Amino acid sequence: MTYRPVPFDPAIEPELARLVPEDSPGYTPETLPAMRQAMAAMVRPAAQVVGDAPVDLVERTVPGPDGAPDLEVTILSPRDRDGSVPALYNIHGGGMMVGHRDMDVPRLLALVLELGVVAVNVEYRLAPEHPHPAPVEDCYAGLVWTVKNAEELGIDPDRVVVMGGSAGGGLSAGVALLARDRGGPRLAGQLLLCPMIDDRNTTVASHQYSGLGTWSREANVAGWRSLLGDAAGTDEVSPYAAPARATDLSELPPAFIEVGSAEPFRDEDTEYALRIWATGGQAELHVWSGAFHGFDIYVPDWPISQEALRTRTSWLRRTLGLGR
Repeated sequence: MTYRPVPFDPAIEPELARLVPEDSPGYTPETLPAMRQAMAAMVRPAAQVVGDAPVDLVERTVPGPDGAPDLEVTILSPRDRDGSVPALYNIHGGGMMVGHRDMDVPRLLALVLELGVVAVNVEYRLAPEHPHPAPVEDCYAGLVWTVKNAEELGIDPDRVVVMGGSAGGGLSAGVALLARDRGGPRLAGQLLLCPMIDDRNTTVASHQYSGLGTWSREANVAGWRSLLGDAAGTDEVSPYAAPARATDLSELPPAFIEVGSAEPFRDEDTEYALRIWATGGQAELHVWSGAFHGFDIYVPDWPISQEALRTRTSWLRRTLGLGR
């Protein structure tokens, strides 16, 4: 069967061609080390990004899961604040295989400055060296530490939103499920930006972007294979690894789900919102026309990127009780 893709907005196609040259290598065990190095070279350290902004930056090492290594976290706190404030607990993307928490510091810094919140940015172990459940357990342990140390961090433990993009969005959804099922921290919300949540790759959208875009079908298959090995696509997959597998989406914190119309995650993310609504839960869904995966990072000046940023910030204000 031939799958005709939803077209990318012509206004951002030139940038897409620059981002993904025709000779771009695929994600394989052989190419992964070089891809990690290339990505690391493009990411500025958190201290450089913060610069002279009125934000305190602290790097901490905190306890990981039982029997696992400690975790590194970066904490961004507004310098002028009165009492405890809400918190954003952030998980970076990278298809489960690549990435570093510093890549999300620009996004978090903007939110800390605009909303006056504290951001806790966690590092987790990457696949395939550390397959499931290592990544999601790392992220859950970091959340537990954050809430347990709310007073020291100056945050309100009842106003914590877990957030992330792509793999970080999928891990955020997994952390929300773990928190519900383990009686863990009660989250105020989950901000899921083009989340990677379904290892099965059976939707129309997952087929439409074979060899296309910033995150193709082939890259997605490689990411899930790295995380799950031979279990990918089988009935053995845990919902904490692939949240679309969860049979019960009730009693979850309010969700904000954002995705592009021209990317592989469109259908699984839309279905996730529909299934939350079916339980009587709260979800706000935005499908941005002509947008490719990670559009707000790659083309931040595109009018739709600007609108998407305003929209998610509006949701955060409402969810965290921050007013206008």
